[in-house]
Amino acid sequence: MMKKHVAVLLLCCLLAPGVICAQAVPSWVSKTGALSFPSGKKVYWVNDFGAVSDTAVVSTKAIQRAIDKCAAAGGGIVQFKPGTYVSGSLFIKSNVQLKIDKGVWLLGSVNFADYPEMASRIAGIETTWPAALINFLEVKNAALTGEGVVNARGKFCWDLYWTMRKDYDKKGLRWIVDYDAKRVRTVLVQSSSDISIKGLTFKNAGFWTIQLLYSTRLTVDGVVIRNNEDGSGPSTDGIDVDSSSWTLIQNCDIDCNDDNFCLKAGRDWDGLRVNKPTEYVVIRKSVARRGAGLVTLGSETSGSIRNIYCTDLYAKHTDNGLRIKSATTRGGIVENVYFVNSVLDSVRNAYQFNLNWYPAYSYSELPAGYNYDSIPQHWKAMLQKVNPPEKGIPQTRNFYIRNVKITNAQKAFEVNGLTNSRIRNFNFTNSYVAAAVLGEMNFAEDWNFNGFRLVITKKEEPKKKTGGIEEQERLQ
Repeated sequence: MMKKHVAVLLLCCLLAPGVICAQAVPSWVSKTGALSFPSGKKVYWVNDFGAVSDTAVVSTKAIQRAIDKCAAAGGGIVQFKPGTYVSGSLFIKSNVQLKIDKGVWLLGSVNFADYPEMASRIAGIETTWPAALINFLEVKNAALTGEGVVNARGKFCWDLYWTMRKDYDKKGLRWIVDYDAKRVRTVLVQSSSDISIKGLTFKNAGFWTIQLLYSTRLTVDGVVIRNNEDGSGPSTDGIDVDSSSWTLIQNCDIDCNDDNFCLKAGRDWDGLRVNKPTEYVVIRKSVARRGAGLVTLGSETSGSIRNIYCTDLYAKHTDNGLRIKSATTRGGIVENVYFVNSVLDSVRNAYQFNLNWYPAYSYSELPAGYNYDSIPQHWKAMLQKVNPPEKGIPQTRNFYIRNVKITNAQKAFEVNGLTNSRIRNFNFTNSYVAAAVLGEMNFAEDWNFNGFRLVITKKEEPKKKTGGIEEQERLQ
């Protein structure tokens, strides 16, 4: 249906609801997560390798020596005596468990030189980037655990970004500043398998907190993320599942300044070239506080996002509940998504689906006066056109929303498909939304409502095209 207002849609569906399918839990859900955990019991104390509890001493080399010794001996546990330690990039090896116990604080170095650059992918583009504070690179059967605190102290990254952003905006380079301001992630799992991250509290990420990239068989359990203590850091996502599979995320609590739980799969020409999906992901029994989205799909959708099961979630003061964002150069299919058994309170938008999200960021154009031959390679990747253009049109279909209660929302629906890509087959069962205003729905098709109740508390006001706070300040 074309440009049909949500009120008419709801009335039609409530009077003659469609057949709702796919109510059962998919069989693959029980098969997600790491299949193994490091079994070694011998403890390697970082203090025995020269690490000291001293905020003026950077202990990166000493901690890495302990990890390397543990790995060379076949695996075990690397631990810290109680205290506060400063480190740059650490690299966990196969069969090693890095354990940060209660009473231990690991502080990220505030010196960019302590994070060596490496090949990785950021915001959907493969490029060189600083290694994270804690890294799993091409390893198997490894873990990061404990009840301690990892404070990345990311303000030095935020300050760099905002300084660059002011200059880049003036030059018409909003689209590339996020890729030139090389901010440090807290945890990176890249090209690895059977990895577990359990129990820690992470604070003040310089960029994304936990990125799960090109990996499989992953478990993130009982993690707490607090990224707003030192101010509102840009792009401090909580957990990003990025072209990875068979992932279990549970018992987590996230307060951040961008998407809380986010699923990604590459951007534009480069993402279509790589063509790796995010699939078979379970997110359950978790909490989202401040942030841009309880569950966000995109904006990097090029490799496709599919078979996602989200259940028993709670959101409070989160910008968006269930969210899709993409663009007409992204491509990919977002499909087979379950969002069930959840409660949301005081969110801005209950459901926000936008296939032409944030044009100033989403579309790349080289301003006059720049020589294409002399610009960096990652600029060229961003500027590379999708050919044929039709490959850049994203598709969204087959969503199952069941037993979801949303109260005190500002807006119920903000739904914007495309003329050549309708948002199709969304099914709402036994769910409730109470919002100040109804919102809008454009280019949606085959939406079915069964046992759905909608309460609107104020008269809809004419839409103002302001761009919205989130479109100006939320970066990915």
